[in-house]
Amino acid sequence: MATSKPRTSSFSRNLATVPSSTPGLKYGPNGTIFISSGIPDLDKILGGGFPLGSLVMVMEDAEAPHHMLLLRNFMSQGLVHKQPLLYASPSKDPKGFLGTLPTPGSSKDDKSRDRDPENENGLRIAWQYKKYFGDNQHHFDSNRDVKHEYCHDFDLRKPLEKHFISGQHIDCVSILDSPNLAALRDRCATFLAQFPRNDSSISSAGRIAIQSFCAPQCKYSNMEWDMLSFIRSLRSMVRSSNAVAVVTFPPSLLSPSFSRRWQHMADTLLSVRAIPDEDKEMAKLLTGYQDMVGLLNVHKVARINTQVPVILDATTFSIKLQRRRFLVLESLNQAPIDSSSGTSYGTSASCSGSSKTGTLDF
Repeated sequence: MATSKPRTSSFSRNLATVPSSTPGLKYGPNGTIFISSGIPDLDKILGGGFPLGSLVMVMEDAEAPHHMLLLRNFMSQGLVHKQPLLYASPSKDPKGFLGTLPTPGSSKDDKSRDRDPENENGLRIAWQYKKYFGDNQHHFDSNRDVKHEYCHDFDLRKPLEKHFISGQHIDCVSILDSPNLAALRDRCATFLAQFPRNDSSISSAGRIAIQSFCAPQCKYSNMEWDMLSFIRSLRSMVRSSNAVAVVTFPPSLLSPSFSRRWQHMADTLLSVRAIPDEDKEMAKLLTGYQDMVGLLNVHKVARINTQVPVILDATTFSIKLQRRRFLVLESLNQAPIDSSSGTSYGTSASCSGSSKTGTLDF
């Protein structure tokens, strides 16, 4: 008797032909494929990274260029994975910005942060039994390396090595003197045509990084409808390709209605904000305030191939520089009420108790 094929839903995607160890890609549920943001903590917050075919928008802070930290790590991660890059900037020499990209580094806390008991099998095997594993142990080590190369810790104090930049497809565009957005739209369309969406296999993924899209020095900065039309076109082009576009913009330069429209067009919406150097009230409220350089807000998380909403444990995170080199995102914790003792935000406590500020009885 002939065997019958298992019945599958017409709405489920066939992922049997998708490779499981493609460098720089991570495969999630519902057929979603992620590329790394270049920040390990941000990938964990977003559930894996940036989904292919999504538009990521970052709202800048007029007082500090914290958005450049996100943009640099995003671009460096793509170059390390040998993914083609299109970079557009309102500067006269966009290629000079490539010299400021950080290089992959190693932190002392990497082992503790990425430590996984499943990855320590080689340490628990006695030396006299290792000879019986042979190729299987080597295969395990190679898979472990592939897993860890999805996202790197980038050293912000060291420039990216030249061999990551030379010999790769990098297209730099200056939008400073462009009277309109037709030329930039054509460059994006030509770039994205290299990565058509194909369910059979993915040989490579592309990245688009547009810095300060509505900068006042650009000639088209007062054409709000044209800029909105470009964002809508970019989103539709990216959706049908194996690429991710990251666009940063200062919302303070837009009218409130257009700023809301831009935010609505984003699949993933982030914002960065600087914090005052000496804010005594905030220093009393938050733990580790002295180590913070800014705040990151997650307003929207992309959901592709599903209608299930994302419920994050927190939407505001502190931006810190570990050892003044590595970018780290942490959840905000409330400082103890008393300097000698107290409970941080999120810890369990009784509903009835006493403190210096008063008694709470429910």
